[in-house]
Amino acid sequence: MKKQSNANSPINQPWKASLDRVNKIIMTYNIATLPGDGIGPEVVEQAVKVMNAIGQKHGHTFKFTYAPVGATAIDSTGEPYPAETHELCMNSDAVLFGAIGDPKYDNDPKATVRPEQGLLKMRKDLGLFSNIRPVAPFKSLLHRSPLRQDLVEGVDFVVVRELTGGIYFGQKGRSEDGNAAFDTMYYTKDEVRRIVALGFDYAKKRSKRLTVIDKANVLASSRLWRETVQEMEPNYPDITVDYMFVDNAAMQIIQWPKKFDVVVTSNMFGDIISDEGSVITGSLGLLPSASIGTHTGVFEPVHGSYPQATGKDIANPIGMVLSAALLLELGLNLVDEAKAVRAAVDASLTAGVVTEDISEGGKAYKTSEVGDWLAKEIMTGVKA
Repeated sequence: MKKQSNANSPINQPWKASLDRVNKIIMTYNIATLPGDGIGPEVVEQAVKVMNAIGQKHGHTFKFTYAPVGATAIDSTGEPYPAETHELCMNSDAVLFGAIGDPKYDNDPKATVRPEQGLLKMRKDLGLFSNIRPVAPFKSLLHRSPLRQDLVEGVDFVVVRELTGGIYFGQKGRSEDGNAAFDTMYYTKDEVRRIVALGFDYAKKRSKRLTVIDKANVLASSRLWRETVQEMEPNYPDITVDYMFVDNAAMQIIQWPKKFDVVVTSNMFGDIISDEGSVITGSLGLLPSASIGTHTGVFEPVHGSYPQATGKDIANPIGMVLSAALLLELGLNLVDEAKAVRAAVDASLTAGVVTEDISEGGKAYKTSEVGDWLAKEIMTGVKA
């Protein structure tokens, strides 16, 4: 198949091979579909409905091939990210991923194999070194934010989180007597350069402001980050760069969230900061994310597996559906189709077609009903 480059994409850099591979002049796209654990299968089902509606409306065919990951994969294969699942991901145009996690592993500190290991392995094996988490509240839900409406209205920032290095992947262990443990935050300059370059590219296409979050007053790894970014700054003379310690950043995201535009930071800090940012929207169930890098991109909601709601048809599918929109935009370069999904979501929130977590005493729709409504809204002519 003939391939075309995506020169306007913020991820068009040396790692663009995976994007070039999916930007084909074809009408069929292969989607590795990994529902995972807990509410994952329920919310993924709604995203599939929405993408099929987009396909019918815009003339695309999405082929969804399912594979296990997480606790479900451990139960069936003994591995949280089986080789067969990895092969499917490598041979697909994008990965639609639900959630990972199960109480039977969470409550067993001695478990040697855990669902979360599957997520880390998937990111590592696919070379997904960056996680993109947009934070932008919907106007119809501004009043649901725990922050004052005047602080929340107009908030629109993106957290660019390094994903395959740092403390989650550094050397770790326990003492022989079990009374001490350690985790090492380890980074190389090359790892820092590639994630920061992505942050600069996003800043170029937005407000030309980049905030680098670290803990350089205490951590040697953070001083490497700051030194590396300072070396890169002359290559981006039109970008204003701010440096902020992570504790100060955590405070300012709550006090003045509108001051942020593009944030780039390490793995653990990004994990914490992006979850904090999600609170601004009023519900963790509303936020999507994209993990991109060397190979196939993975698109997943920010929320976890929410085991208490499993099988009850009450989970909020919006974060998953918006992750499908990111898949369309960043994974397949179907920008107009992504806009149509977001417009349908905005319409559902405005119309009050929402699940119980944000229904505010009104009618609480089932997970499946929200998915059906969104698919119908797309088919009946929603405009982006």
